Amino acid sequence: MLLKRFSLLLLSVIFSVHVFGQQPKYIFYLIGDGMGLNQVNLAEIHQAELKGVNGTAPLVFTQFPYVGFASTNSLSHGVTDSGAGGTALAVGKKTKNGVIGMDSTGTIAYKSIAYAAKAKGMKVGITTSVSIDHATPASFYANQAHRDMYYEIGKDIIKSNFDFFAGSGFLKPNTSFDKKEMPALVPQLEKAGYKIVKGKVAFEKEKNKGQRMILMNIDGTDASSLKFSIDQEAGDFKLADITQAAITSLSTNNNKGFFLMVEGGKIDWSAHANDAATTIQEVLDFNESVKLAYEFYLKYPKETLIVVTADHETGGLGIGNGSSTLNTKVLAHQKVSQGGLSAKIGELRKSNPNASWDEVKKLLGDNLGLWSVLKVSEKAEAPIYEAYKKSFIDHHNETEKSLYASDDKIATLSIELLNKLGTIAWSSKNHSAAYVPVYAIGQGAETFHQKLDNTDIPKKIAEVAGFDF
Repeated sequence: MLLKRFSLLLLSVIFSVHVFGQQPKYIFYLIGDGMGLNQVNLAEIHQAELKGVNGTAPLVFTQFPYVGFASTNSLSHGVTDSGAGGTALAVGKKTKNGVIGMDSTGTIAYKSIAYAAKAKGMKVGITTSVSIDHATPASFYANQAHRDMYYEIGKDIIKSNFDFFAGSGFLKPNTSFDKKEMPALVPQLEKAGYKIVKGKVAFEKEKNKGQRMILMNIDGTDASSLKFSIDQEAGDFKLADITQAAITSLSTNNNKGFFLMVEGGKIDWSAHANDAATTIQEVLDFNESVKLAYEFYLKYPKETLIVVTADHETGGLGIGNGSSTLNTKVLAHQKVSQGGLSAKIGELRKSNPNASWDEVKKLLGDNLGLWSVLKVSEKAEAPIYEAYKKSFIDHHNETEKSLYASDDKIATLSIELLNKLGTIAWSSKNHSAAYVPVYAIGQGAETFHQKLDNTDIPKKIAEVAGFDF
């Protein structure tokens, strides 16, 4: 018995030496907000169909050698929100919906894995395609009782002392949660030692200085998020630009490694709108950031860990809506997001408030392929025509709300029809309880090859990295 105990102890010591002797120096934690397995699968199927292939065209991260899946329920609900979901991925604990980095009472603050990385001497970067004070990025640096406490969340950047933040901007830089006018947030961040940089051109002038930085979009743009990928034009700020900037900044004058969280935040937004074509492009856009992490891994394969996952699934996306034949390739006819299409309809209404049905159909054909390329039956046309009559004949414009948008009824019905023609179905315009995928490559990645709970993911990263967490 004594010999057996000694043998087990020896094995434990050998295992500990093996694990803690090969800790990753560079950790990429990439989170596709709202990105369930079917969002990933749809992007791959769509890409394959465009090549005439019945199957999938793999993304970078779906080829990672270790794959698992995770449950996402919060402490209070079977379906999580991004506050509780982000908190689970950041701190490894469940909380109730709406809370950021705290227990369900909003009184006990939790330490995130990003703080643990910083305590080990690593540089830390927190980045997103939406606002820096949004729920998922906030969960890594803030401790607040409610996700809508945007001003208070932004101020928590100061206490974090993290090295790099990036996103579109701040939602409430001058107003507290209780709607009081407050001292402007940005000057406080500058006083705390952060260089405020706006846009790609400005970053190029600052990138090699090794300073603490907050990178935002240029003035005059939407502070809530970057443009949807499908709406972006040459020169627009992209998530890949932010990711590359983060890698460059965190690598400068640094021999202790870094921890970088990257959120593809607008996968969730397009899925809330049940906009399949835009969701595909958001997943592909997120994949471009993963590609940059993977290129870094190829340079330092024994020192890098990449983990890709999601905080929850959005929309209850279904691929196939009755027929055994998929037809997702028709989604490629969509040229703008649902919000972008709403804006175009609004512009037409403003310039020509009595536009004919043929003029509206031409606009929809140019942007969605309906009528111009894709056949539309009289039955399918009827509800869109009724919305047209209310808007352009009765001059009573109707809209349909989703979590992050209020879109023109003509646009939402038209996107709904294109989804149907593209053999896509949605079960809701909110989050679901579906499992989310987990992909990993690099040092310690083998620990993610199993069924997990979302709270397990940061714990496992901390374990392989040797963090005090």
